[in-house]
Amino acid sequence: MLTRTGQKPRLVLVGNGMAGMRTVEELLKLKPDMYEITVFGAEPHGNYNRILLSPVLAGEKTVDEILLNDDGWYAERGIRLHKGRRVAHIHRGRREVVAEDGTREPYDRLLLATGSTPFVIPVPGHDLPGVVSFRDLQDVDAMLAASRSHRRAVVIGGGLLGLEAANGLLRQGMEVTVVHLMDTLMERQIDPPAAALLQRSLEAKGLQFRLAAQTEAILGDGRVTGVRFRDGTEVPADLVVMAVGIRPNVELAKASGIHCERGVVVNDTLQTYDPVVYAVGECVQHRGQCYGLVAPLWEQAKVCANHLAEYGIARYEGSVTATRLKVTGIDLFSAGDFLGDEHSEDLVFQDAARGVYKKLVLRDGVVRGAVLYGDTIDGSWYFQLLREGTPVNDLRDGLLFGQAHLGDSGHGDDKTRVAALPDAAEICGCNGVCKGAIVQAITEKKLFTLDDVRAHTKASSSCGSCTGLVESLLATTLGGDYSQTPAKKPVCACTEHSHDEVRAAITEQGLKTMAAVFEALDWKTPDGCHVCRPALNYYLLAAWPGEYRDDAQSRFINERAHGNIQKDGTYSVVPRIWGGVTTPTELRAIAAVAEKYRVPTVKFTGGQRIDLLGVKKKDLPAMWRDLGAAGFVSGHAYGKALRTVKTCVGSEWCRFGTQDSTGLGIQMEKLTWGSWTPHKFKMGVSGCPRNCAEATIKDLGVVCVDSGYEIHVGGNGGVKVRVTDFLCKVATEAEVLEMTGAFMQLYREEARYLERTAPWIERVGLTHVQQAIVEDADNRARLHRRFLESQGPAQVDPWAERAAGHAAQEFQPLTPIAERHEEVPA
Repeated sequence: MLTRTGQKPRLVLVGNGMAGMRTVEELLKLKPDMYEITVFGAEPHGNYNRILLSPVLAGEKTVDEILLNDDGWYAERGIRLHKGRRVAHIHRGRREVVAEDGTREPYDRLLLATGSTPFVIPVPGHDLPGVVSFRDLQDVDAMLAASRSHRRAVVIGGGLLGLEAANGLLRQGMEVTVVHLMDTLMERQIDPPAAALLQRSLEAKGLQFRLAAQTEAILGDGRVTGVRFRDGTEVPADLVVMAVGIRPNVELAKASGIHCERGVVVNDTLQTYDPVVYAVGECVQHRGQCYGLVAPLWEQAKVCANHLAEYGIARYEGSVTATRLKVTGIDLFSAGDFLGDEHSEDLVFQDAARGVYKKLVLRDGVVRGAVLYGDTIDGSWYFQLLREGTPVNDLRDGLLFGQAHLGDSGHGDDKTRVAALPDAAEICGCNGVCKGAIVQAITEKKLFTLDDVRAHTKASSSCGSCTGLVESLLATTLGGDYSQTPAKKPVCACTEHSHDEVRAAITEQGLKTMAAVFEALDWKTPDGCHVCRPALNYYLLAAWPGEYRDDAQSRFINERAHGNIQKDGTYSVVPRIWGGVTTPTELRAIAAVAEKYRVPTVKFTGGQRIDLLGVKKKDLPAMWRDLGAAGFVSGHAYGKALRTVKTCVGSEWCRFGTQDSTGLGIQMEKLTWGSWTPHKFKMGVSGCPRNCAEATIKDLGVVCVDSGYEIHVGGNGGVKVRVTDFLCKVATEAEVLEMTGAFMQLYREEARYLERTAPWIERVGLTHVQQAIVEDADNRARLHRRFLESQGPAQVDPWAERAAGHAAQEFQPLTPIAERHEEVPA
């Protein structure tokens, strides 16, 4: 790239709208000092949230509330802003832009974000005073002014934008008639049954409709007075709003010789045919598609910023979009191919009395499209299934009834639906974040994406089980096309690569150290961060169990200290008790240790273990040494690893027991202890279908029956309760052990770090798991063999290592270390 000697390259942005400024913001995150940045904006305002124009028109928000960046924001970042200056020419040979007022700015790289222009039907009278479009703040001001002095409005266009404009004018007290060329509303987003429900709801609010009506002329002499249709009928009007669509604004690009079709043609790096000119937003045509929703613009902005920062590793491959209507009191969601064809099948639920309609379009066992009306809380979940291509055959029976019927007992019923929740309701149990805090952050900090909410509130940033609720809050608060979670989610801000891509690279490229991963995948930071390092440490450990050396500094504090840190800074110690069975000798040993180290609390855990609480960190190695001498090893109660195998007394003592569940549980625990997994892993074995060991809410549970052993997988008893899926039934204990090893290895190799078995199975489908380890005996044997191989170096008691002095500095108080350093001569 050509630059002036000793000076920063110059980036000029044409278009001060959402897409362009989002690109600048993403660029500033990556390389804040790389460019001298100049921005031209045709509007006299700072950057504002265009998708919230409807709430401004409806009187639900003020202009100040939708401003994203004021003049001070630009000044603080050294960005030169030319407000109210429309760029008239681009001299590509001289690499210079010229505004209508003569302002000139040279560039080294140019970013076009000229947006779109509203389409105006060229009928007689379209240029009369009182005829407006619905595109920017000036249009909103014109409509608000008209509403204060006039009474009747006609909105031409029964699509998303037209209905939002009509609702806003209705809220301003006008009598509003919506005119639409087609015979159903929003035909590009919803099907006829949903459109009928929508029309009925809007009529109940006071809107009037003229459907299948073609506008012939706009009437008036000096100002609009009405609209005449092709059939000769007329409606009176003091205001006519044209909301019949938008067109990419390509005039400037086309005049400068940049290749345009419907939009400015760009490649997957958002470059135009001129390699120093980039383009993003509604003005762009990518792979033949133009987008008018905000989510694709965000994705384009991120990729474009990556290339402007010269990382060069991101690709924009198009977007799947969803739509929500921003009309208060109406819940509507649609996504994908909601009409289907002869090769698809429809799942439909309709309750006309409640005004609820749901339609899912399936093809080849995955969701291709969805329309929801009246009950849209599962829209985000359906959209996620659609984007990720998740197999849904296993979910088919309850699919229309939503995610709640898959075991989300904490969030599923009508009383706890997100729209009805009070502000004090807790959304994220992991981080204690309430609905009110999330909504406040979205509105006050102007958040658009799930990642934004996570960064500002921590909601959805831990186990992720509340992600759907947070996305619903985003949609409820912002309305419309808020930025959905992208289909491809990077591991963290250090990389553009997803978990799956990183795992594939580690095995395919033979990457065996963290530094090799950073180099091969162009990590943005030299040493990673607290998010990616634990994930990489696990992936490397799982891929190369005999070669990779575990990096303790890439583990959370509990795993480094091999104990759970408590709120007062002390630790808890949990010895492993195989299958929950102990002896008087072991109990005496634990009691002696508890007395020797003055343990304040001794407690039985939910997993049939004994928890010694309140232990000082410095006492841990000595305590472990004493426990080791009595035959105990670490219970791994702190780790992303096998925790416990809970058992009942089974056939040995219980009159209902059918098999030796205790003995089998001990075998399973001795097979699997020490194994690192993407998240914590719990098992249970019940001796009969009474299920006293609660095996059907474990990651893997065995229920003994007269004829053998039922194996269940994917259960969860935590914040989000999920009952297991039935995997298979086997006849012998040896088969149970082989299935256990194979299932754990499949989970270890395929799940993303911090992904429990429950969301993993919902993502990949139970059928996939069954095909991999039940139907394919050879594959099952291979998985089991790899699991056994990984257990060789894994089944080393970390307590014994620490008691022998390994990593001793971890357990020494800071004061003695400081004192020792002071004794060292300078």
